[in-house]
Amino acid sequence: MVGAETHIFELAKGLHSKGNNVIVMSAGGKYAEALEECGIKHIYAPLKNKRPQNLFKSYKAIKKIIKDEKINIVHAHARIPAFIASKVCKKMNIPLVTTVHGIYKVTPLLKLLTNWGEKTLAVSEDIKKQVMDVYKIREEDIQVTVNGINTEVFHNGNNEQIRKEFNLSKEKFTIIHVSRLDNMSSNVAKMLIESSKELNEKIKDGVQIIIVGSGEKEEELKLLAKSYDNVIMTGIRTDVSELLKESDLFVGVSRAALEAMSTELPVILAGNKDYGQGHIGIFDETKTDIAINTNFCCRECSDVNKEQLTKDIIKVYNMSKEDKEELGRYGRKIVVENYSIEKMVNDAEKMYEEVTK
Repeated sequence: MVGAETHIFELAKGLHSKGNNVIVMSAGGKYAEALEECGIKHIYAPLKNKRPQNLFKSYKAIKKIIKDEKINIVHAHARIPAFIASKVCKKMNIPLVTTVHGIYKVTPLLKLLTNWGEKTLAVSEDIKKQVMDVYKIREEDIQVTVNGINTEVFHNGNNEQIRKEFNLSKEKFTIIHVSRLDNMSSNVAKMLIESSKELNEKIKDGVQIIIVGSGEKEEELKLLAKSYDNVIMTGIRTDVSELLKESDLFVGVSRAALEAMSTELPVILAGNKDYGQGHIGIFDETKTDIAINTNFCCRECSDVNKEQLTKDIIKVYNMSKEDKEELGRYGRKIVVENYSIEKMVNDAEKMYEEVTK
């Protein structure tokens, strides 16, 4: 969950800047290094899967950090960490709170392995509704928060170093997609790769496609991309803001779409069917309500297909410079007015106060 990782990173920084003692526990990665650089302690635990040995190791790690650091509240951001933490918190009489970042698959077994804590934040109205309906959480115990975007980092500009690193052509139309590349969240990336030859032929100046992210499907997609000389696979990056600055169009959903909007890029909202996401095409004023209500994931919208996605991309390319800039300005306006880091941090602090009264 690339979006969840960035959310946690910005939330931790925001809480830390307000004088809170923040410690992040995760399975590691580039954001762990970035947290340490910000003066935020990171602890490793194998929280990625349900293997019994990893559940046990994570249980012990959470218990130890609560004891050693005199932790007052545990805030989990995914189902497995929340389940493990709930067992520790109950035993040690520590409040557990959570943030729900997406619509989760529900089976009888997974339902048993789910605990959303004493209070919960959801990043959109439809997620809040699903959690309430499925897990019978009272409305007073769950609130909607936002994916706070750092608009001082995500803004319009250029980055010559990025252009040189990936040998990007200034003449070609540059499309960027940012997502976790797992089994359920990589079909848009695959569509873009498979469409790259057709797009290159239909767009006068040519196309270059940047795919940012990692996951179970990364190697398979890299192998597919080798057949096309205009596709760049970057792996996971913590400098997405700089890659966006050297792009002309974003294709994707969720937090990454908000970051692209903050950078004043035109955005095509197209998500992964297996993850319950849909497609509403080019984001503009007419699509604001449905986008906001589904955390820019287009849930319950039509499924994306390669033909429609290609048409959307060509349509954006053929727009006048003024129309593209207007889309960019409107997107940033929505982010600035509705998705501040300050609101995200305040929502979390309010929740902490409620469970410690």
